[in-house]
Amino acid sequence: MEQNQQIDKSSRAYKIAAGKGVMNLPNKLTIARMVMIPLFILFFYLNFAGNYFVALAVFAVASFTDLLDGKIARKYNLVTNLGKFLDPIADKVLVSSALIVLLTVPSFFTAYLGAWAIIAAGCCAAVIFARELIVSGFRMVAADAGIVIAADKIGKFKTVAQDVSVVMLLLYGGFAQFFSGTWVQVINYIGLIMFAAAALLTIISGINYIVKNIQVLKA
Repeated sequence: MEQNQQIDKSSRAYKIAAGKGVMNLPNKLTIARMVMIPLFILFFYLNFAGNYFVALAVFAVASFTDLLDGKIARKYNLVTNLGKFLDPIADKVLVSSALIVLLTVPSFFTAYLGAWAIIAAGCCAAVIFARELIVSGFRMVAADAGIVIAADKIGKFKTVAQDVSVVMLLLYGGFAQFFSGTWVQVINYIGLIMFAAAALLTIISGINYIVKNIQVLKA
């Protein structure tokens, strides 16, 4: 409550952030992030030199809005049910879309490791998608029981690892269109390592999430 009292609702910054009704600035940023998902996919597949760099730029901006909308919502106490509904969906669809389109171009994974890498990458992606579905279902059960479950730190590390892996793989794809050399290979390896780390963190965070909140299933 003390935070709410410190908000100057007459300030121009607050009025811009608050907007009208549920369409405040954080929710507009979330919707903008959803709009950028098809743009990301479009530029990923458009056949022109540097398309992966453009797709990377769109992904980076979309990921930044995720940080920005939450910060604004908390600062000005503009958390809405619409935001609670759309924000996690936008985040998951953005990352899932990025992983899926990357898997459709095997060279992102097999360029230096061979054909087995695309199979491993597919398994990692399946683990990531499964975890999101399981946790989403778990949260629905918790909500019905009136239990609020906060995100854990491992889950946040998992999200960072996912984003970094997508960024590094897109960087590799962009540079590989123009250059070849050990440094390009290193970028690819970093992306793949972060992708594997994201899958591992996904498993750990999923197990930790359920174990810490097992009382939900006993209700």
